[in-house]
Amino acid sequence: MSVVPPNDLALRRATESDALALALVGAATFLETFAGVIDGADIVAHCEREHSAARYLDWLRSPTSRVWMAETRAPAAAVGYLVGAPAELPLADLSATDYEIKRIYIFSRFQGAGAGRALVERAIEDARSLGADRVLLGVYSRNERAIGFYERLGFVTCGTRKFRVGGHDYHDKIMARVLR
Repeated sequence: MSVVPPNDLALRRATESDALALALVGAATFLETFAGVIDGADIVAHCEREHSAARYLDWLRSPTSRVWMAETRAPAAAVGYLVGAPAELPLADLSATDYEIKRIYIFSRFQGAGAGRALVERAIEDARSLGADRVLLGVYSRNERAIGFYERLGFVTCGTRKFRVGGHDYHDKIMARVLR
């Protein structure tokens, strides 16, 4: 199956030269998503740590990670991304054949245009090519729009986790889609 994003957007595999762009899009979309939900100082500290260019370089250099960018076609500008890698989630039945969508973010003005679906379909293709039996992801438990999106793509809730930002714990649903 070939993943085809909407006409005005393109998907491409990110390279090491994209690390800074990924960091900027990661921090900006995290801020856009969680402003008003998470304290501003906590967002800044989280983004400095988790959305650094070095963090993305680690994934870009890993042979088992896949990083995809969604970009506008002309002029080319990153508007979203997805990071997939071997799963590291607190599940009793976690397996070496589980693959995790570690991050997927798209600027809100580009949501609903098909880029998110194309990115998830790409992650599913990657997972299959790496021999995965299941694709997992964590999503903020109060993000009903995202949860509905994942449910429409065949994901079901299979667990929960705490997600710490700053001094506060937030609760995520862990969702899974079985591939085999």
